[in-house]
Amino acid sequence: MKRITVLGSTGSIGRNALDIIARHRDKFEAAVLTAGDNIDLLEKQIKTFLPKVVALADEKAAETLQKRLQGRYSSSLQILSGQQGISDAASYKDSDFVLSAIVGAAGLIPTISAIRSGKTIGLANKEALVIAGDIIIEESKKSGTTVLPVDSEHSAIFQCIEGYRKSDIRRIILTASGGPFADRDKSDLASIKPGDALKHPRWKMGRKITIDSATLMNKGFEVIEAHYLFGLPPDRIDVLIHPESIVHSIVEFNDRSCIAQLSIPDMKGPIAYALTYPERLEDVLPGLDLASISFLSFKKPDTRCFPCLSYAYKALEAGGTMPSVMNAANEVAVNAFLNEKIKFTDIPVIIKKTMGLHTVIFGSGLETVMEADRWARKKAEEVVNRLT
Repeated sequence: MKRITVLGSTGSIGRNALDIIARHRDKFEAAVLTAGDNIDLLEKQIKTFLPKVVALADEKAAETLQKRLQGRYSSSLQILSGQQGISDAASYKDSDFVLSAIVGAAGLIPTISAIRSGKTIGLANKEALVIAGDIIIEESKKSGTTVLPVDSEHSAIFQCIEGYRKSDIRRIILTASGGPFADRDKSDLASIKPGDALKHPRWKMGRKITIDSATLMNKGFEVIEAHYLFGLPPDRIDVLIHPESIVHSIVEFNDRSCIAQLSIPDMKGPIAYALTYPERLEDVLPGLDLASISFLSFKKPDTRCFPCLSYAYKALEAGGTMPSVMNAANEVAVNAFLNEKIKFTDIPVIIKKTMGLHTVIFGSGLETVMEADRWARKKAEEVVNRLT
């Protein structure tokens, strides 16, 4: 029985993971669940899975949950709160596997806490590697922790390179759906509303990641993530738009042969693979009927319309604290767009301007990276205010 911690259990990845756990009670136990402030859903999850520990980032929400649960379920249930509570939950001693699925920079400290405790990590929080990739890799080496990718593209690459030497790999190709606006002209983008951008044609995801997909920022994050996970320089990490989202990524080897991983677009596949690695569960996804699909298309991304992808390459090449600054500026910009304070086309403007104001710091520890994050949020907010 594998005991699972789900960081971000009320989010899209967390809910998918709990669905897998619910269907395989003989293999998994949901030992720890964490959330932001969604106490209604978390209470339902507690009733279903009877975890040992739950944690809420919002302290008032934790107090409300404590009152609701008084005298119900197990008297041994621990309810933790705040950033420290989430980090303590991430390092819970009786858990075997931690699924890191908290969205954004908020997932960094809990992920590091889990790594330092020696847990196997299923990493769905790509921002942790974007912000502090060197630190994450160093900490995982120190603790002997295995970090398994949960993003569909990186899970695909991980599966494709299994059994091959790194020296055999010529490049990796990350595929991207292109989001809902892949075929739009640049002149059409300014009128896009949040409701339009949240209608992803292939994937069911949370609000922030759906906007990131629409701007191609999400793919930029994945380029940085791939750099750290697989140890390849940015000039050997390419991106192709693949609207059908059937080919989840491709590895090209030195002899120019390629191996790709294919499946229907459903996050249960990569989540289940991380939970059971190196084994596989049966029938996690519906079968892939290529005859009925019949057509798969690929094209280069349009960085003129969607420059966020190019900013990620620039941040990775700049190194040091620049990726942290880029991520923070993006979080501020996306939040402003979702609240209808700025236009869709303002998102890359805010990111570019914030990055342009930053002086990179190298060889930085965690506190320096977090300080860069705080600095960038303040500067990005100033840019937002000038645009509104």
